[in-house]
Amino acid sequence: MAETTLSSLQDLKGATVSAAGVQPAAPVYVQKLDKQGRAYATGKRKDAVARVWIKPGTGKITINERPVEVYFARPVLRMVLRQPLVVANRVTQYDLVVSVAGGGLSGQAGAVRHGLAKALTAYEPDLRSALKREGFLTRDSRTVERKKYGRKKARRSFQFSKR
Repeated sequence: MAETTLSSLQDLKGATVSAAGVQPAAPVYVQKLDKQGRAYATGKRKDAVARVWIKPGTGKITINERPVEVYFARPVLRMVLRQPLVVANRVTQYDLVVSVAGGGLSGQAGAVRHGLAKALTAYEPDLRSALKREGFLTRDSRTVERKKYGRKKARRSFQFSKR
């Protein structure tokens, strides 16, 4: 590789174009499956961690070896975890096996949604742009603020009295 001396910004502009040639192509995502033909991904939200496996099927969802209607009794939580399938228009095409631990039910539903979106992109890389546009591939980094010394909670002080 030849070294060139640059004396102005015009020289720098010419050097970067000639060295790079054309714009680099967008990264190509490939399908990642295990030996059983399943795609795997891990999703996280608050303190909850979900491990999600998807495979072609009829739309059956199993969470911690229980049906989704039993584990997530609230319809809102079931709606949250199905959002990536609805956006991708694949509601009845995949069976889901999920193992989730930590946090509360709301955090667990968010973790399953995150893991499901990542597993869908591993199974069908073409869905990545639609899922990313909706924000399902981004980990929601908001967590509980820690309790501070000399306070009752993270921000709440003890009651003040002037007496």
